[in-house]
Amino acid sequence: MRDTWPLLDKIPFPAIHRGRLDTLQVNVGYRCNQSCVHCHVGASPHRTEEMTGDVADVVLTFLERRHVTTLDITGGAPELNAHFRRLVTAARDMGARVIDRCNLTIFEVAGQDDLPEFLAGQQVEIVASMPCYLEDNVDRQRGKGVFDASIRGLMRLNALGYGRDGAGLTLNLVYNPQGAALPPPQAALEADYKRVLGERFGIVFNRLYTLANMPIQRFGSTLISKGGFDGYLALLRHAHLDANLDGVMCRNLISVDWRGLVYDCDFNQMLDLPLGRGGRERVHLSELLADDLEGNPIRVAGHCFGCTAGQGSSCGGALKEAAE
Repeated sequence: MRDTWPLLDKIPFPAIHRGRLDTLQVNVGYRCNQSCVHCHVGASPHRTEEMTGDVADVVLTFLERRHVTTLDITGGAPELNAHFRRLVTAARDMGARVIDRCNLTIFEVAGQDDLPEFLAGQQVEIVASMPCYLEDNVDRQRGKGVFDASIRGLMRLNALGYGRDGAGLTLNLVYNPQGAALPPPQAALEADYKRVLGERFGIVFNRLYTLANMPIQRFGSTLISKGGFDGYLALLRHAHLDANLDGVMCRNLISVDWRGLVYDCDFNQMLDLPLGRGGRERVHLSELLADDLEGNPIRVAGHCFGCTAGQGSSCGGALKEAAE
């Protein structure tokens, strides 16, 4: 896999600083039951990185001591980690909001048969990958048969109350473009998703998040091999809006990898750009149990234009439309 960092490091990005911390985003491992073309993690069934129980304990201690309101669990397929359910249950017992970044096909993996019921019982908010409402596009991006399995997963979640008014079970979907293009306007695409999925399958959901593809890991390597890297970065830079800088997720979030090392965001984690702290090269979450990061500078480079181009892109979807 070709490394995009030497190219990204040469591209300047406006300086930004941290605000109040409200979200702990934890990557519990890079193992996944899928290998998606757009995956910025480079996750696959062959990855072996997994968070241990000791690191999971540090995550829960940090949540409790720092009174962080949201635990955002990601991967890979986060549910494959042996400590996933313990993290969820303990965080919910503390009163924290818990988000599971779910690929939907995980429900059909051996040992995960009861996963939808577990998530519903804990009132976990699900953010589910669904890069299109058309079968050919989804299978091209994520693998043959993924669309049908995703539809079955959504139906199971709907049957439990996810996405339905008054049920208190939030189901949001995630759209990624097929290639080196910006996402379309989020509100209009959400309406299309709801219409098509509703008419064809009776599926309902709460929100659609549109995310730009990041020029790192598997997608970035593909851009380089096809000669499209410079063109895509030019597109992102040309579409940059300063107004999006106030809403980027890294201002109020820190990202923790499977070892417990801390980064400004999930994308910096994948580029191995650790959180800067007092001149130290790497910082473990256990070192931040009593520290306040507010006001600290955030490590930025060319990939950050993926979050500020056009309507903007974050773990919570479009920035510009959300602000409006």
